[in-house]
Amino acid sequence: MTLRLLEFVVAGNEASDLLPVRSVPLLRAHGARRGFWTVLDEGPVEHCLALLLELDDGRWVAHHVAADAGAENGRTEDGEALAHHDGWVYVFGSHFGSKAGPLRPRRAFVARFREDDAAAGPLPVQVVRNRFRLHRAVNDALLAAAFTPLPPGERVRARFIGETVARGAARSKGWVSRLVPDDLPLNVEAAAFTPAGGVLLGLRFPVTADGEPILVELTGVPEMFDPAPNWPRAAGAYVLTGVTPPGALAGFRAITPTDDGGYAAIVGSIDALGKGSVLLDDHPAGGEVTSRHVRFPAPGDEHLVPGELVADLAPFHHVEGVAEWDGQSFYVTDEDHRVALWVA
Repeated sequence: MTLRLLEFVVAGNEASDLLPVRSVPLLRAHGARRGFWTVLDEGPVEHCLALLLELDDGRWVAHHVAADAGAENGRTEDGEALAHHDGWVYVFGSHFGSKAGPLRPRRAFVARFREDDAAAGPLPVQVVRNRFRLHRAVNDALLAAAFTPLPPGERVRARFIGETVARGAARSKGWVSRLVPDDLPLNVEAAAFTPAGGVLLGLRFPVTADGEPILVELTGVPEMFDPAPNWPRAAGAYVLTGVTPPGALAGFRAITPTDDGGYAAIVGSIDALGKGSVLLDDHPAGGEVTSRHVRFPAPGDEHLVPGELVADLAPFHHVEGVAEWDGQSFYVTDEDHRVALWVA
């Protein structure tokens, strides 16, 4: 596969996920014929939204979007996944922590904005910090699942669950009751809405005991934003089969719907090499995995979902977003201090 690189500098930060722009007014406002949303790592969500645009003359440019989350400004971090639903763009936090733990409540959030509103002025962004309610729903779904998740080592449990509870208890945080000692730390890296309005969350961690990627479907995500919020409920947990290299562990890095009613995805390592990950200390087979572009059908009644390989993206270990558009594949990679968009 031959890849063409388009390189941008956007607020001195790297990118996660890739979501096609659907808003015609937004494209017209920038003189663009097509484009993608991406979310920048680490900072609060209102500082981390960006557009990668192909202008009418064929040039590609990046645009850092000015946004305002109101009372929630500065209270989130580490947006990882983007998804369309009913005219809104949703942003999902990782719900994870640093490479050595603990979990960070600021990363347990979902945000959304009207895509048309990005055409002019500061973009209003709604934010709901769920205080580990989504963590609880997903963990309960994994506990009831028809497959066995890979158990974390004792060091991972202590750093991510035990230390999180200890810190919350010391500060009298009510969310402490939503974590229990046997919980699995979640790293949400991918999301896509279903036609019925549910959300498929792709987990980078945990994976199954056989090293395969896990999907959890949630219902009720839009209702989180109601004045009296209802909280998401788990509707199913699934395993993506046939895409993990032998002897490896592979988690989700990105998901996007396809025109045939299925999904395309990136699967790859469970955490980054060389950054002090305690997950990789316990599970080194999850670090050397290169990224893979795969497809799979919409999950049905069975918990096993068959996947097929589209492209092995070796030597890349850090593909964070995928889009399929007009016969081309687009990938965004996690690079230090730049945004790299690759076109196949």
